[in-house]
Formats: sequence, structure tokens, C-alpha cells
Amino acid sequence: MSRKTRERLIAFNEDRICPQDISALRRRLKTWYRKNRRDLPWRATCDPYRIWVSEVMLQQTQVDTVIPYYQRFIKRFPTLQCLAEAELQEVLKLWEGLGYYARARNLHHAAKWVVEKHGGEVPNQWAAFNALPGVGDYIASAVLSIAFQEPSPVVDGNVKRVLSRLFEIDLPVNSSSSYRIFKSTAARLLDSKDPGGFNQALMELGALVCKPKNPDCDACPLKDRCKARRAQAVNAYPKRFSRRAVPQFHLAVGVIFKNRRVLIVRRPDNGLLGGLWEFPGGRVSPQESPEAACRRTVLETVNLKVEVSARLTRIYHAYTHFKIFADVFICRYESGRVKLNGPAEHRWVSVKALSRYPLHRTQHKFIHLLPLKEPSDIRSG
Repeated sequence: MSRKTRERLIAFNEDRICPQDISALRRRLKTWYRKNRRDLPWRATCDPYRIWVSEVMLQQTQVDTVIPYYQRFIKRFPTLQCLAEAELQEVLKLWEGLGYYARARNLHHAAKWVVEKHGGEVPNQWAAFNALPGVGDYIASAVLSIAFQEPSPVVDGNVKRVLSRLFEIDLPVNSSSSYRIFKSTAARLLDSKDPGGFNQALMELGALVCKPKNPDCDACPLKDRCKARRAQAVNAYPKRFSRRAVPQFHLAVGVIFKNRRVLIVRRPDNGLLGGLWEFPGGRVSPQESPEAACRRTVLETVNLKVEVSARLTRIYHAYTHFKIFADVFICRYESGRVKLNGPAEHRWVSVKALSRYPLHRTQHKFIHLLPLKEPSDIRSG
């Protein structure tokens, strides 16, 4: 969409939102929220640190998934000072399975920053808070509005969906170029007297009523103001542009036994799955078998020659921008000393001791299948 078209659309939407409509919308939305909001653990506190933790966890993750993680995390790290003093590996272990691990690394780094630069007090000013590691526009708006009543509109997927239908906004919600338009629309609606409550109400409406599929329009407090409903076009919103098909990669993973212990390696702190532990391996090229790829990638990654004894299983996993399927092999150590090419650290550990280490989700898809005995006692799978 051209710049001229976007500007015309902004003007068009602004002309349709009169002050009287905004006042009525706020009242109805907040009344609905008081009666229908979910009883969530982070809504029982005004502590900006705990609100911050919840908002970080809730990014790209369902509420029901987050609740037990949040409760365990706060029990172990009840204050920002406790988090700042913790080792990153412990933080990652508590985050294990929640995904998007950069969130945990950045939150840990930011906690240290707040202790060092702000005396342990979460900044209540936009510039200072937004400068913290891992804090973007959404996190800053959510935390500052909820914890400090800073009049800043929140724009997440739920809010975009509500606004798209409410005002028939034809811009794709999954385009970064559309963000400022949704932001400006949310800013016009924001209740500056209670920005935190209003932001939460708008997000809650998207989560509970104005859902992506089968929205419950009859239960919506804004149904008579909704332009998409009036046009009988609710299911046509929000608009999205089609993404390209995500690529899929074939991996080979080696579980190397040596004296009843297995080798695990830690990924570098930066990048995908940074700081987490895994079994060595790599991509399978089209010209080789998975077994050959296992031997090659183990040699390239950790400098060990191994014998592939058995195929344990095949696993599948989808990340945000790509998918993988991996053949997992039981291997017996033959020769060599560990020399790392890529990983940051290595350990030889018993299978039982794996539970002490933060491993990413793909590893958990097969570690329960691992034998405690040497490969010679394993049947090929």
C-alpha cells in the first residue's frame, strides 16, 4: 500500500472517531472488563518488576501456558535484586520449555542493569525503561501504563484485531509498516485517567471475545460501534499478507556414550537458543545418509570420532521462521579429545544428570528414550 493511501486511510479513520464515540467506548469497555476479566496472578500486584516479568512471558505465549512458569519464576526470584544476582543457567532452567529464550536472557541482563544503573528501582520514565535490554515499544507501554499509569497505548495482536474490526482498518496486521497506524488509533482511544486499566481491557476483549476465529460478537460491549459487524464482515478482519512457506531442515543428532556418560554442549549466549544445552550434531546434506551426517557433524563440532550404534528416533519441531526434523542416533565414543567448534562449553554427564541442565524443547522430545546402559546393549530402532 502506498504512503498516500495509508495517509488517506488514517484521515478516514480519524474522521469516523468522534469524541462522543470515544467516551462511550471507554465506559462500556471498562464496565465489561470489571465484570469479565480473568483472575490472573500478575493482576494481584502493583509491583512493576512482577508486572514486567508477566509481560515478557506473555509475548508470543498463551496465558494458560505462562501461569505456572510465572508462579515458579516469582517464587524463586521474588524481587528484581534476586533475579539480578542469579546465574543465567538457573534462569534458563526455570524458563525451560517456555521458548523464545532471548526473553529470559534479556530480562536477566536488564535486571542487572537496573540494579547497577537505577539502584534496583524499575524506571518509571519511558526513555530510561525503553533503553533496557529486551524492552521494546510493547513491553514499555504495557509495564509503564499498568504499573505507573503512564498514558501510553499498548498494541499487541489482540489490540490490532479489535481495532481492525472496530474501524474496518484494511492494513495487514502482520506488516511492520502498519504498526504506527494501529498505534495512533489506540492512542486516540486511550483513557489517560486510567491507561493501565484501559490497555488491559482492550487486550482482554481481544483474548476473550474478539477472537481470531468464531468471535462472540453478541457478548461484545462494543458491538453496536463495530463497523465490521455492521457490514457483516467480521471474519474479513484483520487483514494479513501471505507469508512465504517456511523452510525445513534435516538434522542429525548424536548422543555419544563414554563410560556411561553422554556428551552435551552449550550454545553461545547470543543467537537462537543461546545459553541452552544440547547434544552435538548438525544439518544433513542431500548427498549423505543421516548416519554419515551424524559422524561428520560430531567430528566437526566436538572433534570426536564416533560409531553410530543405533537410531533412537526421529523428532519434528517448528520454530517461528523454519521447521526441523532430526534423526537422533546413539553413538559410541571411539577416539579424540573434545575440541569445540561452535559450542561455548561441554560436559560429560550421566543421563540422570541431564535434568539439571537447561535443554531446549527439541532435546526433551527424546531424552526420555535414552538408555542408561552402553550402546552395545541397545537394539537398533
